[in-house]
Amino acid sequence: MKVIKTGIIGTGFSGSFHAEALRRVPGVQIVAVCGSSLEKALAFAEQFGIPKAYGTPEELIADPEVQAIHNCTPNDMHYRVNSQVLHAGKHLLSEKPLTKNSQESAKLLELSRQSAGVSGVCFNYRHFPLVRQSKEYIEKGDFGQANLVYGGYTQDWLLYDTDYSWRLDTEKNGLSRAIADIGSHWCDTVQHILGQRIVELCADLKTVHPIRQKTKGSVTTFSGAAAAVTEPMEVKTEDYGSVLVHFENGTQGVFTVSQVSAGRKNRLTFEIAAESAALAWDQEKPNSLWIGRRDEANRQLMRDPGLLSSPAAALAHYPGGHQEGWPDGMKNLLIDFYKAVRNKEAGEPVSPSFASMEDSHHIMKIIDAILKSHAERRWVKVDE
Repeated sequence: MKVIKTGIIGTGFSGSFHAEALRRVPGVQIVAVCGSSLEKALAFAEQFGIPKAYGTPEELIADPEVQAIHNCTPNDMHYRVNSQVLHAGKHLLSEKPLTKNSQESAKLLELSRQSAGVSGVCFNYRHFPLVRQSKEYIEKGDFGQANLVYGGYTQDWLLYDTDYSWRLDTEKNGLSRAIADIGSHWCDTVQHILGQRIVELCADLKTVHPIRQKTKGSVTTFSGAAAAVTEPMEVKTEDYGSVLVHFENGTQGVFTVSQVSAGRKNRLTFEIAAESAALAWDQEKPNSLWIGRRDEANRQLMRDPGLLSSPAAALAHYPGGHQEGWPDGMKNLLIDFYKAVRNKEAGEPVSPSFASMEDSHHIMKIIDAILKSHAERRWVKVDE
């Protein structure tokens, strides 16, 4: 197997989990890393055994040895770095959200159509076995038409007004936080399962802590580091949001996101109510899919390759009872991405299941529509 050589731009939380997942993908080698400073890049390179370190994205992108690039930078750098990678014709896997707004993502979509490389976005929850099994049930109509969908994504890492991260800075993160950061995951996952896009919505957002204590210095997302010295800062992005949604086929739904829900660490959930059954899944308990029935006993489908459809079983790498979780979903995404890269370079058809630039541009339009709906207190069409 020919080795594909890749580089990572960004040395924070995202860069770390990309590096760990890449180590589990056969035929891929991390050959370069770039940090916000050369010092950070060198430290990251030493930690993960990466031979080359750069202090600017331009240097890594220009490296002729690097074939594929993972963009793990803060949101304000996504457009700049992604556009440079696409112009260079290299393969690109970008962290989400794709950009800070849909105007930027529209430009990236057009660039991706002209670029020689494969491009995708890291919406990793669609790569869990039981999420894929849910998609199979809906696609085949095993339980009839999906009528309703509800759920959400809740966390507690910003519960206190002393919690701080760069994601609270609109210049770095964008005009939306909880919706863009975790609500985007819920929207992508459910749209992927249903095979239907959200086309209309009505949103209600809330900033629980309009003033927070900003840490002087750098704090990594989810680090939980105590602040030695702080200063008050105004927060302009949402801690919480609830959104009513309509899908293009008439399915209706609602989801709630929160980064201030005590005890909820990383809880993405969905429940799909179809004509004859309901499907429910919880990311914090990813090895079980609840199937609810009215006229017979409810049941739990466990993550066991022998019990799943072929596409879902392909995402389960261990026998039933050998638990798999969040890192394995990320591994599945990368396996899919690098399979597409190999096919592209071999001139073979590319038919990936990972989120495309077009999928991710639509997510950006949903985020913009949510902000507009909340500001104007009304229903908004996503393409309005």
